Amino acid sequence: MNTKNIKLQPELEKAILDLGFSEFTEIQEKAIPIIQEGKDLIGQSHTGSGKTAAFGFPVLEKVVSRKGIQVLILVPTRELSDQVTKEFYKFSKYKPVNIVEVYGGVPIGPQMVKLNRADIAVCTPGRLLDHLRRGTINVSKVSMLVLDEADKMFEMGFIEDVKDIISYLPKNRQTLLFSATMSKEVTDISNNYMKNPIKVKMPSYVDKSKLIQNFYRIDQRDKFSLLVHLLDHTKGLIIIFCATRRIVDELSKNLYKQKFKVQALHGGLSQNKRKQVMEDFHANRLDILVASDIAARGLDIKNVQLVINYDIPKTSRDYVHRIGRTARAGSEGKIVSLLTSRDEDNFRNVLEDRSLLVHQLKVPQFEKVFYVRNENRRNDNRRTDSRRENRRPSSPRFSKRY
Repeated sequence: MNTKNIKLQPELEKAILDLGFSEFTEIQEKAIPIIQEGKDLIGQSHTGSGKTAAFGFPVLEKVVSRKGIQVLILVPTRELSDQVTKEFYKFSKYKPVNIVEVYGGVPIGPQMVKLNRADIAVCTPGRLLDHLRRGTINVSKVSMLVLDEADKMFEMGFIEDVKDIISYLPKNRQTLLFSATMSKEVTDISNNYMKNPIKVKMPSYVDKSKLIQNFYRIDQRDKFSLLVHLLDHTKGLIIIFCATRRIVDELSKNLYKQKFKVQALHGGLSQNKRKQVMEDFHANRLDILVASDIAARGLDIKNVQLVINYDIPKTSRDYVHRIGRTARAGSEGKIVSLLTSRDEDNFRNVLEDRSLLVHQLKVPQFEKVFYVRNENRRNDNRRTDSRRENRRPSSPRFSKRY
């Protein structure tokens, strides 16, 4: 392995070899020595760059088993908590450490028991703050704080929770912050809660030269029919992004009725259900994942061939996070957005990022498919694509390509 002169503990190097690492990625090469020196670090890096290993290996070097919780890792979602924990188990294969996940949506009692013998805690902010206020977690020995996907955490409204959590921690600690963007909140944390942090910025892991971005202008009544047509003509793993949990559930049910291997993923599902969905998608037991933006950030989902924006995101930043699910590690990827009249304002916001090259395609001929709305939505008076579509045959629409 090409280690770039980075030295790790023998048990960690052995785990690296078992994992099949041929060389360190750029973020790992730059971040590991800084972390080993005990300095605070800001890593501006997108998902898929190898940042979990960038902080994981040097963090594990400093942990001594059965000495109490020495490392807190804060993440925005339960899915990312599960992902980081699994990676740490792989990294620590030959070094005995006790790693505990702490997140909401599950009983708090078992977590209290596990925290008593934990060395590392991987936490979502809300549940960790609950433990801190109850006095059911001892953080007096915490020497390292890791804020992973910090900008996403703050977008979700956890900025004050994170500040409260930091107030409980020893002042003499090392703080590592990883974020795709340097938002105002990220800068605030850096300026007020970190000690002379060294900043390491990585280019996007998404290869834009291999990313084909297209969109169709389509009538709302024809949206689902066009989607089915596109899915019928696409092979490989597909992620479809929707604006709300309700649309995610409704769309996934309709696609299931069309005999697609599909599941929904959003924050309203139980932790066990979300975990099972991700395992099925990773194992190719599913072809299609219909998701809210919870799946756009933080999750390393490999081999996605197509990302479809069933609903257009509100900002260019959200769009970039979504398209980051494909065209990774040198592979090709495609993005298709379904643009209706109600999405025009959002689409203009997306195109404010001049680096995005999105082309309009003519709408192909397709068969009409019924979309059955959720019976529980009788009180929802908003216009949605859930209306039954007409039986009239569709005709191709021609529009300018740009």
